[in-house]
Amino acid sequence: MKKIIQRAEERGHANHGWLNAYHSFSFANYHDPAKVHFGMLRVFNDDTIAPSMGFGMHPHDNMEIVTIPLKGAVKHRDNMGNEGVIKAGDVQVMSAGKGVVHSEYNASATEPLNLFQIWVFTKTRDIQPHYDQLAFKPEDRKNKFQVLVSPNKEAGTLWLNQDVWFNLGDFTKGETVSYSPKLKTNGVYLMVVNGKVEVEGETLGKRDAIGIWDIDKTNIKVLEDAELLLIDVPMDL
Repeated sequence: MKKIIQRAEERGHANHGWLNAYHSFSFANYHDPAKVHFGMLRVFNDDTIAPSMGFGMHPHDNMEIVTIPLKGAVKHRDNMGNEGVIKAGDVQVMSAGKGVVHSEYNASATEPLNLFQIWVFTKTRDIQPHYDQLAFKPEDRKNKFQVLVSPNKEAGTLWLNQDVWFNLGDFTKGETVSYSPKLKTNGVYLMVVNGKVEVEGETLGKRDAIGIWDIDKTNIKVLEDAELLLIDVPMDL
């Protein structure tokens, strides 16, 4: 087993006034050669965006992008003709493929927006761009992991062009949950959204993360009620 620990306070940080951003991996003006990626996981940004503010139309290509609003709602528009609002409880995916242009704004004029935006390296390059969003029921992740994103085009999950699984769970203090990577070549990146857990001998609090690989399974002991985001991701670039 191999592991890395990323403490919340050790993340990169940039406060632009309208955007308060924390970077788990090197991004924009933040660069740490020890924190460039975790396998195919390239970007994990924890952004708070001021009311009515956001990112104007800008391009992406050959990257798998997952947006998870935690509080508030995102207003999305792209050159594929997609336009809408993604609120807390929803998940948005975008396979940028051979190229897409989009904008993201806080949909509220009065309340801040907090979201995770996560980028994963693509499996097949230059595919036709793809966009989707889906609302997930909180009751379906009580004391278990709910699959949000997978490489399989199955009902109830969102598809991405990579062998990656995104899982979200709400766990009660005292619970223990085990997780096995879907593929032997995959690792697990666990972000504590809220709460406190113990994983592989490490105590993790709010916004702490652990990356684990070369494992058959890992056990998670819930020390306080916790919301956990677990990304099952290929380790080979």
